[in-house]
Amino acid sequence: MNQFKAIVSRFGAKLLRYCLAIVVSGGPVVLWAREAPLDPRHPKVQKALAAQAQLTPELMQQLPDVLGTAISLSETGEPELMVFVDWDGRGVAHVLGALPPSWRGVGIRVHLTDKFRALKGKPGQGVSHSAPQTPPIQLGTSGGWGLDLANGYCCGGTLGALLQVNGIRYILGNYHVFEGDIVPGGNGLVAQDGDPVIQPGLLDVGCEFSRAQIVGGLVKLNALPEGNVDCSVALAAEGMVRPDGAILGIGTLSTNTAAAFLNQPVKKSGRTTGLTRSKVSALNATVRVLYEDECAGATAFTKTFTGQIVVANRGAKFMAPGDSGSVLVEDVPVKPRAVGLLYAGSSTSAIANPIQEVLEFVGSKLGGPATIVGAGD
Repeated sequence: MNQFKAIVSRFGAKLLRYCLAIVVSGGPVVLWAREAPLDPRHPKVQKALAAQAQLTPELMQQLPDVLGTAISLSETGEPELMVFVDWDGRGVAHVLGALPPSWRGVGIRVHLTDKFRALKGKPGQGVSHSAPQTPPIQLGTSGGWGLDLANGYCCGGTLGALLQVNGIRYILGNYHVFEGDIVPGGNGLVAQDGDPVIQPGLLDVGCEFSRAQIVGGLVKLNALPEGNVDCSVALAAEGMVRPDGAILGIGTLSTNTAAAFLNQPVKKSGRTTGLTRSKVSALNATVRVLYEDECAGATAFTKTFTGQIVVANRGAKFMAPGDSGSVLVEDVPVKPRAVGLLYAGSSTSAIANPIQEVLEFVGSKLGGPATIVGAGD
């Protein structure tokens, strides 16, 4: 027991946070270290990543019904290659027959799903977190481009988080929510710098702009289709957004960010499904995502993203249309760190850009480091 007291006295509580148990049985103190998280630095994950890099280009080029790949966990807890296959495709049987059970010691598992789409919302697809707020507003709420009305519909998404670049504060959201109208089409408009970004989004105020409030002005980043992130920002209007960047149901975020790892508990606050929780089901995903050219418009392009985070979304209970723009954070009660920016999904899987990649892209466009507004650790 004296040995135990001496160790605690020397190293303090920090040591205990990195131990799962301490057993004292009259002899030396025995410590069991916490197993390393299954992130891209883990040797087993690196082995699976190597197999993924070799197989993915060929699979996606030769098998059109393959929607993407990612690194997931097998039932025995070993990293494996997950292959997303379109369950509506004509060649599903061919894909299943063409895939080997493993590749260079890494297991392969087929995940049948519908196509991945950018999840902008339309009327009738949920009302959670959609009510007008008294300024300054919290985020994780309904919002979007104030002119997002075309083809008999109005659209919107989620205002995700508050960022700061060179002392200036911006509302973070998705490209396809803030600036995704790229043709005159059904409304005669194309998104422009300075356009109003509103709360709630048009879809939650009966498509009437006058019933919403302007919370920011669009700053186009032109992230897509060339970039690898679906993000955009709005210059926060004076006094319209809480200065601590608080998110509905989550509170103030940490100013630090976190990398995703397999089975990581996560949560988000979004316009349609509100505050929901799930786990990271796969890493380093390569996925094809469909984009429209305006609200309820035609397919503008299909974008293949790499290095994405996949979150379990069975029955679209974690993320649904209208939740695009939600920030994915650690599932901890106080000052969670941001992990990703949600933007697309299917009825089985939600997709997020890694948050650090988003911040780096925003910073490169706005001329300075981009950081999350929140509380320091």
